Amino acid sequence: MNITITPGPLSGSLRVPSSKSMTHREIIAAALAKGQTEVTGISWSQDIEATCRILTLLGASMKKSESPEGITLHIEGGLRKQTGLLTADAGESGSTLRFLIPLALISGNPVVFTGHGRLSERPLTPYYRIFEEKGISYTTEGGLPLKVEGKLPGGHYELPGNVSSQFFTGLLFALPLAEEDSLLASTTPLESKSYVDMTVDTLARHGITIHTGGEGSYEIPGGQSYKTGSFAVEGDYSQAAFWLTAALSGGHITLAGLSDTSLQGDKAIVSLYREMGGFIEKGPKGLTAETGRLHGITMDAENVPDLVPAFAAMAAVSEGTTEIIHAGRVRLKECDRLHAMAVELAKLGARITEKPEGLVIHGRPSLSGGTVSSWNDHRIAMALASITPKLTGPLTIEGAESVRKSYPRFWDDFRKLGGNISAAGG
Repeated sequence: MNITITPGPLSGSLRVPSSKSMTHREIIAAALAKGQTEVTGISWSQDIEATCRILTLLGASMKKSESPEGITLHIEGGLRKQTGLLTADAGESGSTLRFLIPLALISGNPVVFTGHGRLSERPLTPYYRIFEEKGISYTTEGGLPLKVEGKLPGGHYELPGNVSSQFFTGLLFALPLAEEDSLLASTTPLESKSYVDMTVDTLARHGITIHTGGEGSYEIPGGQSYKTGSFAVEGDYSQAAFWLTAALSGGHITLAGLSDTSLQGDKAIVSLYREMGGFIEKGPKGLTAETGRLHGITMDAENVPDLVPAFAAMAAVSEGTTEIIHAGRVRLKECDRLHAMAVELAKLGARITEKPEGLVIHGRPSLSGGTVSSWNDHRIAMALASITPKLTGPLTIEGAESVRKSYPRFWDDFRKLGGNISAAGG
């Protein structure tokens, strides 16, 4: 799907979609609890569907109901031994794949994991090393498909902390169900620690005890049980980043559904944009941002890699020079996001220098229109759309359907705020 956006201010109010990161975690915890659990306020997407699909394959039962506040999942939890070899399609979701591989081993089922797009290129080596150490059978030719079979025991586990926090989350979900106690430790400084903090917080709400030791060290008592209940999902700061970018580029937008006490690392987008001089304030109806003159800063992306596309777009239309550092892992997402943003923003006249671990962006007051590619990446499409108020001509985005991965209603919300969208060429 190719669309054309005619530049103009975006103004109004929106409810931010539920946090995709938190939704994955709440659904997984509910599926591991024996009995009925309700998860409310869910915003549906392809990634969330992938997680539900595999958990159902492993024995959980799920029913959906809808309301103005979002989707509610009624989950009958408990993983069960099934018949034969199971094929688990993770779609394009790295979170789904890495979170659920250890749970396949806990379930006692032989499972073949498959996926689409660049998912097969995303690293799984830390799990391979664990499989070899623990005597777990696995078959792969590098990437997907990956067949795993065996039992995940308790014990001592080590992971590199500079590849992805998703490996830590996967083991933190699974190891409380092992018979023995476990120790999970990082062999390097743990990057994206905020995501692991979110996992530990979710586990605590669902009755699981994790003792956090030193940097990247977790003591996990075995033989635990997840508790049932009713749990609500908070709004997503990584999605809010695109609307904050749009408002600061030209408009006035109020966002509801965001938690002031959220542990989401991506909450940092608010302080980053304020540091750039952006007006963002909390009011009774939510978080409000409006047009302003922003200036360049240095952004450390180590713990907030998902913010890079929106932040890079914002920097391209801000005054002065911005540098994004410690962002090498952003190259391993749905696409090489550093390269994609450098290429596509340059098409619009942005001045960007690409570095191995980041970007140097020399901002301009406005950019031209033109035709850009989404690289089949939801965050690239949304980031480019978010700065259209600063463009001097129409913007055509190729592959605009990529937003379905995390935010299917993005273009509807864009129109709700006054955005002028038409089919490309129409």
